[in-house]
Amino acid sequence: MAKRFMRSPRDSRAENTEKQEKGVLATITEALPNAMFRAELGDGKIALVYLSGRMHLHKIRVLVGDKVRVEMDQYGERGRIVKRL
Repeated sequence: MAKRFMRSPRDSRAENTEKQEKGVLATITEALPNAMFRAELGDGKIALVYLSGRMHLHKIRVLVGDKVRVEMDQYGERGRIVKRL
């Protein structure tokens, strides 16, 4: 019988911490239609951000002035709000 290599729970925790480190703190400056927002990132840039699916599912509201954690795309122009702080 061949052994199957399974991921340990520690591996998934390591991935979660990597995702958290990628997040950028931002402040919502403008609310736009379709759950989209303009946010000022920590470094002073303005980015277009949208609400993540999990936040839609749990009906978490985000208002102008809220501080949020944003995961940016590889180009740095758009992002996904993953947590409201």
